[in-house]
Amino acid sequence: MLVVTGGTKGIGRAIIEIFAKEGFDVVTCARKEKELIALKSEVEARYKVTVHTMAVDMSHKEGVMKFADFTKSLQKPVKVLVNNTGIFIPGQIHSEEEGMLEKMMETNVYSAYYLSRALIGNMMELRDGHIFNICSTASITAYTNGGSYCITKFAMYGMTKVLRAEMREHNVRVTAILPGATLTASWDGVELPPERFMKAEDVGATIWAAYSLSKQAVVEEIVLRPMLGDI
Repeated sequence: MLVVTGGTKGIGRAIIEIFAKEGFDVVTCARKEKELIALKSEVEARYKVTVHTMAVDMSHKEGVMKFADFTKSLQKPVKVLVNNTGIFIPGQIHSEEEGMLEKMMETNVYSAYYLSRALIGNMMELRDGHIFNICSTASITAYTNGGSYCITKFAMYGMTKVLRAEMREHNVRVTAILPGATLTASWDGVELPPERFMKAEDVGATIWAAYSLSKQAVVEEIVLRPMLGDI
């Protein structure tokens, strides 16, 4: 079973598509019930798999734990967990609106921390599973308009490294995905040609490739950028 947070659009949707194509049942969440209903209908019809959905706000611990309990209630082993939920609000540390650090930390880091803790026990017991954390090139590069976003993505990257070290002995793989500018809703309104961005499908295909390796290998981190470089 595949678990993806923020699965109705962008990178999350691309990941669901490629894993469903390979026969994985899916569990996903987003804030908008209507979009989840459409996702479930389309993916189940196209790939003949089962899609379980929950409308929830992953920026709150209560929402994360509700989604975790829902996932565990299905009583199926989680083979792949993708912590994809995230938010980007541009700004600079010295001048951004008060509360931006807290807002992005809750969504970009805490959601992944709490959900991983909730679901990883079964992976450890079965000695099988793969966690992908969607970081960013902002996890390793300081962008002057990145402000608190960069702080949270550096934190996500660090958490992934720690989790990877902890999980080695339990045979659970952990991978950091660090994509650059990807054509998703986050870039709506930006006047740049689509070919200047990566496709979300490229990120999804990369995650599938990393998962498909033998159990004797783990891709610890992958950096992807648009062919012409960062934006």
